[in-house]
Amino acid sequence: MAPRRGDPVDPRPRVRVDATGDLVLGDRAVIPAGEFEVRTTTSGGPGGQHANRSMTKVVVSLRVADSSLDPASRSRVEARLGPVVRASASRFRSRAQNHEAALVQLGARLLTAMTPRAPRRATRPTRASVERRLEDKRARARTKTTRRGPEREA
Repeated sequence: MAPRRGDPVDPRPRVRVDATGDLVLGDRAVIPAGEFEVRTTTSGGPGGQHANRSMTKVVVSLRVADSSLDPASRSRVEARLGPVVRASASRFRSRAQNHEAALVQLGARLLTAMTPRAPRRATRPTRASVERRLEDKRARARTKTTRRGPEREA
């Protein structure tokens, strides 16, 4: 559905799984489905026989060094998330839905780690804030001097 006029626009690129199973990270990268290691296990937790026996929990992992990401993104992801990035999903009863949810979760982590951090810009305190800080220090010093007892001569 197209956004209506006046609706806030989400500036973050969308993470999605395309029809072939590849992970699309907005306009940044496409990671082929073959690069992911997928494991399934039982979800655990409360539930009847179906919940305890069906292998619907999906754990997806990606070895960053072997991925098709560009070198700059790969080094950023490896520095922030480590050599292997994992995501798991067990929210749905369907293995296919959990697989897609785990891939989207992994993609969101990768996209966040790939984004370069904005450089820090050095700022100076305003004159008013410096004066306030100094006046607070003077007031504190006055309070402490009034607490002192009379000086004794030795």
